[in-house]
Amino acid sequence: MRYRLTFVAGVVLGYVLGTRAGRERYEQLKKSARQFAQNPAVRNTAETAAHQGREFAGKAYHVVSDKVGDRVPDSVADRVRHLRDRATHNGGEDDWGTTNT
Repeated sequence: MRYRLTFVAGVVLGYVLGTRAGRERYEQLKKSARQFAQNPAVRNTAETAAHQGREFAGKAYHVVSDKVGDRVPDSVADRVRHLRDRATHNGGEDDWGTTNT
């Protein structure tokens, strides 16, 4: 019985100390990630990558639509056409994922 009690006390103590150390490490990692994300160079790179992704998606759509022709659903063709028009007038902002009500 004495060994069980010692074992349980050790497990409880290890759990408490481990969670405290884990929480401190988690907070440290979270702070580092926030600083990384707020770095201007990182933000500029992410924005550039997003912009290039939109450009490549538009080019890919043209290539695919030329090869596929009328098999692209009208809803997709209308959506891409609408986004292309907005990009030329609104500086490239899109509204993918939003609902029109």
